[in-house]
Amino acid sequence: MVDPTLELQGAIIARLKANAAVTALVGTRIADIPQSTWAKPYISIGPSNYVAELIDCIDGGEIMMQIDCWSDATVLSQVRQVADAVRRALRNWDPPLATNALVSFEPWRTDFITDGALKQASLRYTAIIEEP
Repeated sequence: MVDPTLELQGAIIARLKANAAVTALVGTRIADIPQSTWAKPYISIGPSNYVAELIDCIDGGEIMMQIDCWSDATVLSQVRQVADAVRRALRNWDPPLATNALVSFEPWRTDFITDGALKQASLRYTAIIEEP
C-alpha cells in the first residue's frame, strides 16, 4: 500500500521538475519541504488533507493538495509568473499513479498573499483517488 497523498505529491513534484517553464523560473528549487539555504523564488508543498470515502466496497477518498510558490521580489509579478507556470504545467494533466487509481485531478483555487517583503501564491487542487 502506498499513501495516496504521498503518491500524488511525488507525481506533482516530478511533473514540476520536468517542466521547462517552471524550472526556468525556480531552477531545481521544488520540494515538499524547502531547504533553508534556497534563494527565492521556489516551490514547496503546503498543507494537504485526505478525506476517506468508503462507498460500495470501494476504498478511496478526496485529496486537497496545496502548492506554494514563494518570492521576495519587490513586485508581485514574480510570484504570479511562477504560479502561472505551475497552473499551466498541471492543466489537463492526469497524474500517473503506480499504486492508486486517479479518478479526477482539478484546480480548486489560487490565493496571492503578501506579508511584508514575502510574496506567496497558494494553489489548491483536489483529486479523487481509488485505493487498491
